[in-house]
Parts: sequence; C-alpha cells; structure tokens
Amino acid sequence: MADYDIIVIGSGPGGYIAAIRAAQLGFKTAIVEREHLAGICSNWGCIPTKALLRSAEVLHNGQHAKDYGLVLEGSFKADLEAVVQRSRGIAVRMNNGVQFLMKKNKVDVIWGEAKLTKPGTITVAPTKKAIMQPQGPIPKNAKGEGTYTADHIIVATGARPRALPGIEADGKLIWTYFESLVPKKLPKSLLVMGSGAIGIEFASFYRTLGVEVTVVELLPQILPVEDAEVSAFARKAFEKQGIKILTGAKVTKVEKGADSVTAHIEDEKGGKQTITADRLISAVGVVGNVENIGLEALGVKTDRGTIVIDDFCRTNVKGVYAIGDVAGPPMLAHKAEHEAVICVEAIKGLHPHPMDKQMIPGCTYCHPQIASVGLTEAKAKAAGYELKVGRFNFVANGKAVALGEDAGLAKTIFDAKTGKLLGAHLVGPEVTELIQGFVVAMNLETTEEELMHTVFPHPTLSEVMKESVLDAYGKVLNA
Repeated sequence: MADYDIIVIGSGPGGYIAAIRAAQLGFKTAIVEREHLAGICSNWGCIPTKALLRSAEVLHNGQHAKDYGLVLEGSFKADLEAVVQRSRGIAVRMNNGVQFLMKKNKVDVIWGEAKLTKPGTITVAPTKKAIMQPQGPIPKNAKGEGTYTADHIIVATGARPRALPGIEADGKLIWTYFESLVPKKLPKSLLVMGSGAIGIEFASFYRTLGVEVTVVELLPQILPVEDAEVSAFARKAFEKQGIKILTGAKVTKVEKGADSVTAHIEDEKGGKQTITADRLISAVGVVGNVENIGLEALGVKTDRGTIVIDDFCRTNVKGVYAIGDVAGPPMLAHKAEHEAVICVEAIKGLHPHPMDKQMIPGCTYCHPQIASVGLTEAKAKAAGYELKVGRFNFVANGKAVALGEDAGLAKTIFDAKTGKLLGAHLVGPEVTELIQGFVVAMNLETTEEELMHTVFPHPTLSEVMKESVLDAYGKVLNA
C-alpha cells in the first residue's frame, strides 16, 4: 500500500488548499515544502505587498489631512524600517496560520525538496538553496528526507521571477520583488522594468514614499492585460502623481555603478536614451518552477516553462497532476486555489465544473486600484460580438466624493444581442472589492435587465457598477 492517498508538492495557495480539501474528503494527505508554508503569496508576494501598500495609503491620507479639515501636529513621514517590519510580521502571521491549518486537518508536512522518480513515488532531499529567507524553525520531529509513495501526486511548485539575460537580479542594484519588499534604505530614484501588476504596485508604493520612479514597458500600454481605456485612465493618474512612464520601450543593456544603475533604453521608433537610477526593479513576469523535480524522467509534458494539464488538472502521466502558477496563466493565487479544489474533487469522483478562465478576476492594488473580469472591449470586438458599452465616472458618485477619492471609471461590456455581460473593468477607490459583484453576475449568467433591476445601496461606491450598466443601454441617471 502507498504511504498516502495524495502527496502535494509545494505549500503555496494552490498546494495548501489542495491538501486541506483532500483531507476534508477523507484522503490520507501529505504536503512537501522546501522552505516555509504558505509559499510566495503569503511570505513574499500577495500579502506582504498589500501590507506595504496599506502603509503607503495611510501615509498618503495623512499627507492630505487638510483636504479633510484635519490638522496633524508635527511631521508625518514613513519610517521605512517599521513599515518593512510590519509587512514581515504579517507574513509570519500568515505562515503560522497555514501551519495551524495543516495540523487541524491532520496533513503531514514533509520538509525538503521533492523529486518525482516514477509515477506514485517521490524522494525528498534536504533543501540545497532557499530562494526565500525562512520564516522560523521547522517543527520538531517533522518528517523530512526519504522516499514516499502516493496514489496521486499534485505538483504545486509555483513560479519565480523571470530573469532577462544580462539584466539578472543581483540583490543589490537590480531587484526582484524579494528585494523590493525589504529595502534597507529608501532609494532616491527607481527604474521599474515592466508594468504588470507587480511593477505597477511597487511603482505606486515607492512613489508615495517620495522616490522618483520611472516605469519602462515594452508594449504600447501599461497594464497590458487591462482594457485600453482603463489603462489610459490609470496612466494619467500615475503621471499626475509624478511617475514617469515610457511605453513601447525596452531596456537593452544595464551598466552597474558603485551605488546606481544606468539603463540603456530604446523605443519602438529606434530612439535611444539612458536613465540612471539608484535601483532597478525587474518585473517582467514569472516562470514556472518545472526544473529538477523529475518531470522529464516521467515524460510529463511541459510548454514554455509550465506543465500542460487538462480541465481537471491532470497531466499526460497517470496519477500526476499540476495546479497553480506551474500549470500556466493566469498566474494568480485565487486561480491556484480554485484549481486545487477542482483537482482534488475530480480525484474523488465528485465531477466538479471545469474552470472558466474568462471569469477569473484580476486585481492591481496601486493607487488608484484596478480590477477587471472577462473580455476587454478590443477582445470582445475581435471575437465578433456586437457590443453595448457603458461607462460611469466616480466623480458623479456621492460616496466617492465624500471619501475624497472621486477619480475613477467603471466600464461594462455587453453582448448587444443577448444582454450577456462579457466584461467589466474598473479603476478607482476600492475597486478590488467591487469587482466580485460582476464576477458573481457573470457566473450566474445574469443579463443587463437583471442588473438594472437590482437595488444597490446608497451611498456606496458600488452604485458606479449599476450606473455603468444603465449607461450601456442609454438609461444612466446620475451623469
């Protein structure tokens, strides 16, 4: 008999959720972790970055206290060391929470680096080189080095920052998100290479703390996956804050100085310039952790650095599954968690619904926030839909005006023939919390008529959602 029913390799959002759901369904379960529980998201990604951004938000509000009729006595500035310590403390808290969940659900934790040796069998060796700084001691009497067997093995090894040749991170002058989270001192100037969610969030954080920030993006617009109209709105907001943005441009070479970097930049028309900054953040995407885990030996199929899976997270090798970032885009924690549940429930024979990637929301926690789900206007047109598009500005929303956060836009896209909601795109205050309303609507196949008949509470920011729907059909009331 196998040692376990299910072994999960990796304890990030996908991995630990898979282990919990497996245990709930009665499977004898183990999870293998090379560094610390909760993975990149809780330790060096989603959660600690939001802690930094929250500190920046409070700083921004304090610096604009007069706008609210308030007077702050004395100076109001960031204590960088304390800001970082708060973020790291929150990461530890999340790590401890996952440890508790593993114990509560009776999931065995095996410490070390796992490698598939044949279907149903892994070997675990001591971790050779940690990517991250471990968050505390490994529990006493923990399982570790050895050979383990299971009927089903789920690979959830996540992803790491993509490195461009010649512009690899060195931890001092060129940073990834690891170093960006724990700066020892605040740089006076910063060059951010890449304008996806990671690049824009760090650009927003450092700019709020007073750093001169320049963002370089290869594609014609920042936040390339977002609707072009929302991207343009966000760009104006960022530039108003003092962030310099170069689109259609690429960093061709980086020269390192004693305490600065000089980037050689070329635009799409062949124009060249150099920018010198104290530090450079490389935020040009991530790549799946598919190496050195035995995939090649088993013949597990990969494509462009990720594992190929079917609708139920099965690979081409019987008994081997993959979920999360290592299984391909979108590389989001909530996508990984949902895949985890689908994977385990399929193993159990519960017939879960395959995931519709068009209904996975994306969120960027900059200032202003950005959130979206479904098709952009351009993609909807390319797909052949006849469209009805609605827009509503936050400047006409009473709650936004009262908050002093009235810069924003809600945009909704409908199939003109059926009233089906094809996409929703938001930029403005707290839109990362609002977007789920549209996600639920799409999942329930709600039509424009049902949305227009829904009563939204007043005064709330959510009213911009209904008004954008009304605008798509020529019925807007407050604009």
